[in-house]
Amino acid sequence: MRVPAGTLVFERKSGERLFELTANGERKIVAQGGQGGRGNMHFATPSERAPRHAEPGTPGEKLDLRLELKVMADVGLLGFPNVGKSTFIRAVSRARPKVADYPFTTLEPHLGVVTVGDGRAGLGQHFVIADIPGLVPGASRGVGLGARFLRHVERTRALLHLVSLTVDPAREPLADYDAIRQELDLFNTKLSEHPEIVALTKGDLPEVREAYPELKTRFAERGVTLYLISSATHAGLDLIVRSLGYIVADAATPAA
Repeated sequence: MRVPAGTLVFERKSGERLFELTANGERKIVAQGGQGGRGNMHFATPSERAPRHAEPGTPGEKLDLRLELKVMADVGLLGFPNVGKSTFIRAVSRARPKVADYPFTTLEPHLGVVTVGDGRAGLGQHFVIADIPGLVPGASRGVGLGARFLRHVERTRALLHLVSLTVDPAREPLADYDAIRQELDLFNTKLSEHPEIVALTKGDLPEVREAYPELKTRFAERGVTLYLISSATHAGLDLIVRSLGYIVADAATPAA
C-alpha cells in the first residue's frame, strides 16, 4: 500500500508505534504473509503418480492498524487564529489556503515552497513551510483541534510565530505568545528547543506601527526579537524568509 512520506503506523488496540516512513521510496513489511503449503504433486511416488493428499499452508498475520500523517515541512507557522498565517504563506509561496476574517479558517495544514534568492536562475534555496491551523489555550489537550495539528510541527527545523494586535481586551501579543509557547511545551518539550522567529503582523496598519516599539521592548525583555511585517505590502518579508533560510540550511548541515 502506498502512503505519503511522514506516515506513522500504530497498532490500533495497544497504541504501540510500529514504525514510520520518512523518505520517498522507503518500504516496510507491516504483516508477514502465510507459509504456503505443498500440493499433491510433492507427495507423488513412482507407484502413486497422483496422490490424493496435500499439505495445507499457514495463515498470514492479521493486524488492525492506525495510520497517522505528520507533514514533512522545514518551518512550522504558528499563532492564534486570525493572526495572518494564511495571508503570510500566500505572500511568500504559491500555496493558496483560504483567507477569511473568522477563526479556524484553516482546518488542515497547507504546505508552501518558499524560495530564498534568485529562484528563476536556479540559484535559490528552497524550503517548505507549513501553515498550521490556529492554536488556542488548551490545544495540547485537543481544544480547537489542537492536538490534531500540533504533531505537524514536531518534524520542523524552525518555527515562525506570528502575533497580532486584536480588539479583544482579553488578548494582547505577548500574552498570546506565552499561551502558545506553553501549549508547545505541554505537547512536546522538545519543541521549545526549535529555533524560532517571532513577528508582529499587519504592519501596514497605523495602530500596529504605533504599538510596535513598546511591544518590541517588552519581547526583548524576554530575550525574544520581535520583527514587524506586512503580508499586504510585503514589508519585512524578505528579512524573515532569509532568516528562516539560514536556520533551515544550518539545521540540514551535518555536524563536523
